[in-house]
Amino acid sequence: MTKPGLVHRCWYLLGGRLPSHYRDWVLADAARPSWLAWFTLRTLLRMVPLTTVITLGLLLGLDASPGLALACGGLGLVVGVYFMLSYAIESTEYRMTRYGYPHGAAAQARRARTADRDRAREERYTAAWRQ
Repeated sequence: MTKPGLVHRCWYLLGGRLPSHYRDWVLADAARPSWLAWFTLRTLLRMVPLTTVITLGLLLGLDASPGLALACGGLGLVVGVYFMLSYAIESTEYRMTRYGYPHGAAAQARRARTADRDRAREERYTAAWRQ
């Protein structure tokens, strides 16, 4: 697996697409335990500039009160992040299809990563409650 350099990682965090020889790293990134935290960071890096422009536009362009402008910008940020996180799984799967993986590859990789732990948990549950 080829790891991207710092510049490529920053580009990836900002929503850019990496060259195809990093596709294994992209799948590993989507399957690691902290995938949702990184997805949230990517979402924030895309949403904060947009909400900042909206807030400044309200302040400078429409002469809104600072409280109203901050409230509108903050609400826009909260709603935007909420909707992005609501579709985190679908968005991640779509990103995997752009790198040539079949739909569901990231979820399958996450399940494979936790298969032993899940099997042990199920065995403990069965031993405690199914006998």
